[in-house]
Amino acid sequence: MDLEFMRTHLQLYTEAAWLTLRIAAVGILLAFLIGLVTSIVKYLKIPVLTQIANTYIELSRNTPLLIQLFFLYFGLPKLGVVLSSESCGIIGLAFLGGSYMSEAFRSGLDNVAQIQTQSGLSLGFTNSQIFRHIVLPQAVSTSVPLFCANVIFLIKETSVFSAVALADLMFVAKDLIGIYYKTDEALFMLVSAYLVILLPISVLASLIERRVRYAGFGDTSAVSG
Repeated sequence: MDLEFMRTHLQLYTEAAWLTLRIAAVGILLAFLIGLVTSIVKYLKIPVLTQIANTYIELSRNTPLLIQLFFLYFGLPKLGVVLSSESCGIIGLAFLGGSYMSEAFRSGLDNVAQIQTQSGLSLGFTNSQIFRHIVLPQAVSTSVPLFCANVIFLIKETSVFSAVALADLMFVAKDLIGIYYKTDEALFMLVSAYLVILLPISVLASLIERRVRYAGFGDTSAVSG
């Protein structure tokens, strides 16, 4: 291993890591919002919008992110819409992640016992109040493990951004291999960079899951029993 080569090009990986994190953060936030809206539409069974939500989820989950990026970066310009590489990355990640977050929300909503709604009605709550104050908070808390898993999954999916000329970690690694033929060093730094990003997030996710589980958030078994 050429340590001097690795030290010289460490700054490139650092800049690429920050770019990856920035795009991932915005894309995941948008995915969370899309998932929330989509799951609410499906939960409330809103006519027409429910069919649109189902179509979106099937299209998103059954097409690779790489194909979605190609459509945004190479396909849309044919229609007169030109997006930057960063915009394509954010939109693609949000489009893909929204469907996964939606299913996470749906799982949480399905796990809320029906007696919770009945109890809210008996207390004089409206359907809107029951959803906002009783159903949704419990659904979110029980879906925390899925949310955390989706966040890690989406960050790893950013590895395909290099296909649309985005200077992310994978782009830097492939560029250095092509120029200097330092395959071992470039890949070692690539793996190390993803570990530095993902390990703290994984540990934090485990802590959050443990706190939620120990606090008993979303545990409706006692009430439903």
